[in-house]
Amino acid sequence: MAARIHRLGKLSGLLRPSSPVISFNTTWSRRYAKGLNGSTIRIGCSSGFWGDTAVSAPQLIYGGKIDYLVSDYLSEITMSLMTAAKNKNPEMGYAPDFVLASTAPYVKEIKKRGIRVISNAGGTNPQACAAALREVCRKASVDLNIAVVTGDDLMPKCSEIDEQGYKEMFSGTKFPSTVNSMNAYLGAGPIARALDLGADIVVTGRCTDSALVLAPLLHKFQWKMDEFDKLAAGSLAGHLIECGAQVTGGIFTDWHKVENWDNIGFPIVECDADGGIIVTKPAGTGGLVSTATVSEQLLYEIGDPAHYFLPDVVCDFTGVNLTDLGKDKVLVEGVKGRPPTADYKVCATYLDGYRCTAVAGVAGPSSKAKAEKTAEAIIKRCKKIFSQMKLEDFTNVEMEVLGSEQMYGPNSRIPQGSRESVMWLAVHHQQKRALQMFAREIAPAGTGMAPGLTGIVGGRPSVSPVLKLFSYLYPKGQMKIDIQMNGDHAETFQPQSVTTATYNTGDTGTETGDSSPLPSGTRTYRLGDLAYTRSGDKGNSANVGVIARHPSVLPYLRQAITAEVVDNYFGHLFTDREGPLNTRVQRFDVPGIHGMNFMLHNVLGGGGIASLRCDPQVKF
Repeated sequence: MAARIHRLGKLSGLLRPSSPVISFNTTWSRRYAKGLNGSTIRIGCSSGFWGDTAVSAPQLIYGGKIDYLVSDYLSEITMSLMTAAKNKNPEMGYAPDFVLASTAPYVKEIKKRGIRVISNAGGTNPQACAAALREVCRKASVDLNIAVVTGDDLMPKCSEIDEQGYKEMFSGTKFPSTVNSMNAYLGAGPIARALDLGADIVVTGRCTDSALVLAPLLHKFQWKMDEFDKLAAGSLAGHLIECGAQVTGGIFTDWHKVENWDNIGFPIVECDADGGIIVTKPAGTGGLVSTATVSEQLLYEIGDPAHYFLPDVVCDFTGVNLTDLGKDKVLVEGVKGRPPTADYKVCATYLDGYRCTAVAGVAGPSSKAKAEKTAEAIIKRCKKIFSQMKLEDFTNVEMEVLGSEQMYGPNSRIPQGSRESVMWLAVHHQQKRALQMFAREIAPAGTGMAPGLTGIVGGRPSVSPVLKLFSYLYPKGQMKIDIQMNGDHAETFQPQSVTTATYNTGDTGTETGDSSPLPSGTRTYRLGDLAYTRSGDKGNSANVGVIARHPSVLPYLRQAITAEVVDNYFGHLFTDREGPLNTRVQRFDVPGIHGMNFMLHNVLGGGGIASLRCDPQVKF
């Protein structure tokens, strides 16, 4: 999505398309000239999501010289999937990849090297995950202390929470009548305490992704929970590596310059007691660590960069600056921290009907028109059948023709499509049997509708439940967090007493461009010639980070790319067109990295597993 803002207007030739990328800082910082302060620890991240590559764990264990190995498996979509898995089998609900692929083959080496492991792979069933790990250790005759952090699951309080009238934190809707799961985003404190108690492996349920990295820093350096700048630095270190290879050259704007994807290096942060951060990767691996890759990841999936809310600290990323140290090392400085709020964010999931998606290739001339007419006919036929069966109409229908740039709306360069297209037809209904009927009506299109339907991807499409998200804030003081060690209760976590705060987050952002006149010329540029970009999803909203390739370009970017410009460009994708423009797009300046962050609200068709679109997570 970020690459869809194509042209900026005329510039004076400050940059030519072939101009080299210039680092944000040309010399090492004074502090780094003396090295990071005293003792340091190295933390490697082997997983950015459930389903990440299996080559990362051995790469970091054998070649990363790491002290801690962390792995992040959870997203809002993943929690929905794990909830469904646990409902089918009470012994599931966690990420088996963590046990079978990332730990079991290397458990003896982990023990030998003294590497401590931290993961949120426990999902909705951390005790089952820990039990599987204990069995791995038993079979390998390896003695490791395995801790579990629990307390994020609020389902036992569901009735009480319903009666208290909590509202959805973004839309203001009422608490859903049926809830499948409900988990709070815990912080780093309980994980750090488990390490204090001697844990070699810590398994958690829902926690903030960055807490997996902040926790060993709290443990190693014994930071106090009111040392907010240090907490912010540790949290930023976690934010930068939590998505695995995304900071080491994955999905990078200049993807063509990144070598050896097959052996892309997974990220490592080296941190000191003062909050110093160096981002790097194992020697001899593919990928790239540069100020550009780090700045892109810094803006990934955040809203207001001055107020990045976490359970332990509110981070301000606007003053962060980056120094390229060479040899795939980047120094990160300048993050600030403020007191946290008094609440945890909680994400609940609830059943909202069913979905079914049919994907089929369409070949030959006029493939776009054939796909559209075929999809319309299938929907029309199903509606007639529903009427005969006394069923309600579809709740929602999404039809896209991939290959025609339909997602680009009026900005498509091939509006008529090509001679090869893909029909994407996704539907939502409250009743499962209605969509089972829909699924049976896809194949008949191959003989009774337009020519060129080349096949249905995956055969007859399946019907699956839709678990939607309901997010709200819950008082920290009402939470009970426990730590188990080797299957037994160790202690109830007692957090340090910390002053909390409330914030006015500056919801309007920086909406307008610079009005001062700038030199102009005859050359026109694509956005990618002048900036790095990275897009991400947050529920039903998206963010797009834009970072100038050189500081002198930033005034042109600010003048050309206002919130109104972005709103107009992406206008065909918004699901809520009510209210003024600034309720849909906000722009926030990030001067430390010469960038901007755009928040696009209600742009993902419901977001995550609830969206019927082919790209519900803003990946194109």
